[in-house]
Amino acid sequence: MADNLTKEQRSYCMSRVRGKDTSLEKRVRSELHARGYRFRKHVGALPGKPDVVFPTEKVAIFIDGDFWHGWRFPLWSGQLSEFWREKIEKTRQRDQRNFRRLRRNGWCVIRVWEHQLRDDVGSVINNLSEAVENRRL
Repeated sequence: MADNLTKEQRSYCMSRVRGKDTSLEKRVRSELHARGYRFRKHVGALPGKPDVVFPTEKVAIFIDGDFWHGWRFPLWSGQLSEFWREKIEKTRQRDQRNFRRLRRNGWCVIRVWEHQLRDDVGSVINNLSEAVENRRL
């Protein structure tokens, strides 16, 4: 079974999913901005268009949803239809490819997961601040 919705229904549902400027991204950017950091958003010239970019320090931050990017995917992939399994697996492969490209070009790549922000946003922001400051040295 490919999907339990018609093509039109799936298209409508997927059009409502935000690809950028999600509430998670806004929260991280707001916290970083409040601490005095200035950055770029969704830099299209970089692989994967990172959500937050510190160009001078070469720090790229991706803020990923647990479902869409497959956090601990092998544990729950068997509960999904073939359609969703393939979709999330392709996303994971693309994420890995973009990560490798950025690292090869000297970037520090940080991935922040949805559950990390839910559990302790302060700790996440501290870690991001530390990474940026370490690259400034």
